Amino acid sequence: MTATRTMDIFMKGKAKQVITEEVVVSRRYVDEVGNPVPFVLKAIDTRRIEELQDECTVPQIKKGKKVGEAVDWKRFAARLAIESTVYPDFKDAELLRSYNLVDPCDLLKEILSVGGEYAELIQAVQRVNGFDTDFEELVEDAKN
Repeated sequence: MTATRTMDIFMKGKAKQVITEEVVVSRRYVDEVGNPVPFVLKAIDTRRIEELQDECTVPQIKKGKKVGEAVDWKRFAARLAIESTVYPDFKDAELLRSYNLVDPCDLLKEILSVGGEYAELIQAVQRVNGFDTDFEELVEDAKN
């Protein structure tokens, strides 16, 4: 039996609400009883993702001349993680001050200073935002 095709299901307000997801990305941060504290992630909307890509686009210079532009994918991944992470809040002024930092990207990498932790968060953020393919594949697709 085939479902009836109707535009009603796409009407404003019909989509399921974006839910948050808890993910343990580090075993080094624990609560008062010793359990790892999960990070809380939430998908961000397409417009914000495009804004982040634009903000992470840098000029390509050869022999002193601009020859094009490219997305700094490492910076984009960090910015996407910051925007998608509800807890901890990497933009929190007090948290930034405690590490003597200004840039949330630097804070993210300081808190998740073990490479596997950082990679775990990046993978979880990609999944939460609907990117089921490997990040390197996304980079290659974007280049083409």
